[in-house]
Amino acid sequence: MTHVLLQNLTRRFDNVIAVNNLNLEIKTGELVAFLGPSGCGKTTTLRMVTGLLLPSEGEILFDGKSVLTIPTERRGAVMVFQKHLLFPTMNVAQNVGFGLRMQGVDRKEMDRRVSEMLELVRLPGFEKRRAHELSGGQQQRIALARALVVKPKVLLLDEPLANLDANLRLEMRELIRNIQQSLGITTVFVTHDQEEAVMLADRIALMFEGVLQQYDVPQAFYERPASAASAHFFRNDNFIDGTRRGSVVETALGTLDIDADKVTQADGAVTLTVRPEDVQLTPNVNSNNLIPAKVLARVYMGTYSQVQLDVNGQKWLAHGPAEFQAQIGDTINVQLPKPRIWLLPKKT
Repeated sequence: MTHVLLQNLTRRFDNVIAVNNLNLEIKTGELVAFLGPSGCGKTTTLRMVTGLLLPSEGEILFDGKSVLTIPTERRGAVMVFQKHLLFPTMNVAQNVGFGLRMQGVDRKEMDRRVSEMLELVRLPGFEKRRAHELSGGQQQRIALARALVVKPKVLLLDEPLANLDANLRLEMRELIRNIQQSLGITTVFVTHDQEEAVMLADRIALMFEGVLQQYDVPQAFYERPASAASAHFFRNDNFIDGTRRGSVVETALGTLDIDADKVTQADGAVTLTVRPEDVQLTPNVNSNNLIPAKVLARVYMGTYSQVQLDVNGQKWLAHGPAEFQAQIGDTINVQLPKPRIWLLPKKT
C-alpha cells in the first residue's frame, strides 16, 4: 500500500495548461476519483502519475520519495485504460500473466497468481478462452486482473467502465470496490460520472479546466459544495443571492433562517442553495422559510415527481411526492428547511 502526494503539479501543452498547480494527497489504501468534464485534466494527471507524461513543473511522491526519474515500467503504478486492449493472439491466462512473464516469474508461481486473480475477478476457469470469446464486461475484468497480478503500488483506472452498458457498469463498480477494499491497494479512478464517483470513492477530486475545485468525501459535494460550479456539477442549480446577517439571510424573497453553526460563509454577500431533494413542495402552512414559486413543469419519475419551478425569475428543480397535484402555472409556497440550507461565496 502506497501514499501518493502531488505537489504543485503542472502540465503544459504548448500554450495550453492542461493541469494547473495541482496539490493533492492520496492516503495509503484510499480510492480517489478524479471527476470532471472532458478536457479538465484528470487523465493527464493520471498519465503523469504513471510516468507516461512528465510534468512541466511540480513533484510526484510515493511514500515520501520522488518518482519523477523512475521509468514507467519500474514505478509501480499500473494503468487500466478505457480501451482495455487484450492481446488477441493470447488466451486469458497468457494475457493476465503477461506482466509476470516480463518480470521473469517462474511458471508455477505465474500459474498460481493468474488463477488467484481470475478467482478475484469472478472468472475462474477462463484460462483457455480467447479475447474474442469474452463479453465486454469479461474483457474489462481480464484487463483488471492483468493489472493487479503484478502487485502494483498504485492502481490507476482511466474511465474503465465508459464502454459498458448500464447494468454491467453497476456490476463492475461493485466488483472494483470490493477488490480494492480486499487488497487495500491505493487506487485512482478517472470518471465524468458523478454517481460512479460517489459510489466508488473514499474522496473525490473535482477538476475544471485543469484546476482542482474541491477535494472531499462524496457527501460533501451534496451537502457542502465549495462553489456554485461544484454544486452545478452535482445537479444543483437552486440559488438565491442574499446577505448573511448572523443566523439569517436577507433575500429578495424575504428573510430566511439558517443554521449558523453549520454554514461557513461569513456575514456579507452570499449565494444560498438548497438541493432539489431538500426543497419541500408540500410544507405545513405554519412552516418557516416559505417562499413563493411558480410551477413550470412536472415530470413523473416513478417514485417521485420532478418539478421545475420559477423562483424569483430563476429556474429551480424540486423533488416532490409521486402524487404531487399542483398544475403548471400554479403559484405555490415551498419550504427551504433550515438544516438543509448551505451558503456559498456570492456568484459572480
